[in-house]
Amino acid sequence: MPLFEAHNVTKRFATTTALDEVSISVPEKSIYGLLGPNGAGKTTLIRIINQITAPDSGTVLLNGRPIKPEDVHKIGYLPEERGLYKKMKVGEQALYLAQLKGLTRTEAMRRLRYWFRKLEITDWWDKKVEELSKGMQQKVQFATTVLHEPQLLIFDEPFTGFDPINVKQIKDEILFLRERGATIIFSTHNMGSVEELCDNITLINKAQTILEGSVDKIRHDWSANEYDIVFDGEVTPSGNTHFSVISSSFAKKRSTVRIKTAGTDDTNGIIKSMTDAGTVISFNPVLPSMNDIFIRVVEAKNSEAAKN
Repeated sequence: MPLFEAHNVTKRFATTTALDEVSISVPEKSIYGLLGPNGAGKTTLIRIINQITAPDSGTVLLNGRPIKPEDVHKIGYLPEERGLYKKMKVGEQALYLAQLKGLTRTEAMRRLRYWFRKLEITDWWDKKVEELSKGMQQKVQFATTVLHEPQLLIFDEPFTGFDPINVKQIKDEILFLRERGATIIFSTHNMGSVEELCDNITLINKAQTILEGSVDKIRHDWSANEYDIVFDGEVTPSGNTHFSVISSSFAKKRSTVRIKTAGTDDTNGIIKSMTDAGTVISFNPVLPSMNDIFIRVVEAKNSEAAKN
């Protein structure tokens, strides 16, 4: 069941169309990737979800009903543009933001202690925000985004300013939040993170939806019918009418062969022909990365638009 839905949402600013009948359906307790080039319309959709602006047409639903102003407490939003007050102390500001989200001072303190310990930022409590690095500020804002335990979390480029260790920590926390029941909309240009975290995605380009579905299905649908086969020992199978050999290498007593099929062949039959050539250790499809798919889809759409 979807927690959040947008149906045929359109938004215009003067002569610019930011969203053109965009629809998305975000399953409950999932991580949903909202992707697209700069200026595609992602931020406009996020602002509509947060009720910062309203659509010109279309419907926006939370829990199956039109979203209302009071639903803001059910949403946690970490924007790409950071919004902490530079001169305030970290703890004072975090407590203030927690109370704005409806928590009592006592409950806010309890949850803040939990998250500050979890994110290893307890020592920053009495520091001013301006004394912190960009990554440190990001951790503080992450904590204030999630501590009221909203149903829907929206993270816009959440890894900005982080080193690899802290990127892994925040990724782990995002997965932890999903396990605890949160539904997450995740907007990023980091396609590697999309593959690691997202269950489903929507790709928006020039205000329109151009690709959507589960990450696994999209990668399989965009595959080039190529497979990597690893053999024990030195093996160089010949191609036939069912497949062609693209490359072959031998290292550490194993051969790795990449083949391309016509796309209509039974993989069981191909595996059988491989076993005739030698001892097969593994047989795996070569799937394109989400980064490759992103580039291919956007370039194809832009090329089509240029012809029209």
